[in-house]
Amino acid sequence: MQAVANNPKFAKKAGVPQSVGREFTKKEGGPVKESKAMMGKELSFIKKKGAPKSMIKHEAAEMGAMKPKKYARGGGIEIKGKTRGKMC
Repeated sequence: MQAVANNPKFAKKAGVPQSVGREFTKKEGGPVKESKAMMGKELSFIKKKGAPKSMIKHEAAEMGAMKPKKYARGGGIEIKGKTRGKMC
């Protein structure tokens, strides 16, 4: 949506008005964090409007990056050397 807000050609190509892009990217007090529901709506909207495949791919990758990371049970102590005692 940053590209839509800042580039009139891209906004026209994506079929999204620049005012919508500006409103979407408006920040107050820090970076905007999108919920999964909002990203899903955005993805379906740009697909429906016929956005370029590269834009759809980028948005889908962003949505995939929001998945929580899975950690091992030990919280990292199972790595060799992390629990080794040291002499002071």
